[in-house]
Amino acid sequence: MKGYIRSVFDVVSESPFVPLEAHARKGVLAVEKLTEAMEAYCAGNQSLLEERTEEIDILEHDADKIKQKIRASIPSSVRLPVNKKDLLSFLKQQDSIADFAQASAYWMTLRPCQNLPDEIKEGFLELMATSLKTARTYDQLVGKLYKLLATSFSKEEIKKTLEFVPEVEKLEHDVDVLETALLKKIFEHEAAIGGAGVCHLMGLVERIGSIADKSASAADRLRSMILRR
Repeated sequence: MKGYIRSVFDVVSESPFVPLEAHARKGVLAVEKLTEAMEAYCAGNQSLLEERTEEIDILEHDADKIKQKIRASIPSSVRLPVNKKDLLSFLKQQDSIADFAQASAYWMTLRPCQNLPDEIKEGFLELMATSLKTARTYDQLVGKLYKLLATSFSKEEIKKTLEFVPEVEKLEHDVDVLETALLKKIFEHEAAIGGAGVCHLMGLVERIGSIADKSASAADRLRSMILRR
């Protein structure tokens, strides 16, 4: 077993486990910036919204570069303590967090927030806050991954790590509930918002909700990757 552990740490400088946490952090930072973008959107501050959108775009690009680095670091010659296909599947889901943060920000810039009822603005801010909490909880989960490697996946560390997965899944469910409630409010105000406005807001709800969806999917893939190693 000691020899096997050394074989992992011999390649740790090139290992995908080193940049995985940095990749997850880029996603969370993008969601944090998206929260600020949403506040600007609801306040009608278009210039600040565009500024935050540019920052999110940079973070998403940085995440893509880290993703490519991770993929390049797992040639067939490198031995890993997990299945490589499981690792790549997990990475794809994690990468989508930053993708949907970027997509949400872009979507907001397409149509100014005008004459929206306060309850809809409040609904978006609550949806955004819960989506951010989901992404942050997921980030805590990923932060445990390298410690698992360092302890050779001890049963105690596996248990501590996997305790975060149900938390992420519960928050994702909370986001689903908020999405449904917000969509109902949007349709209730269809006459004032207009058909194009309703379509735009529905698209925004879907994109923001996808952040929590992908956080939960990545958490589930991470759990599978650990348990199937």
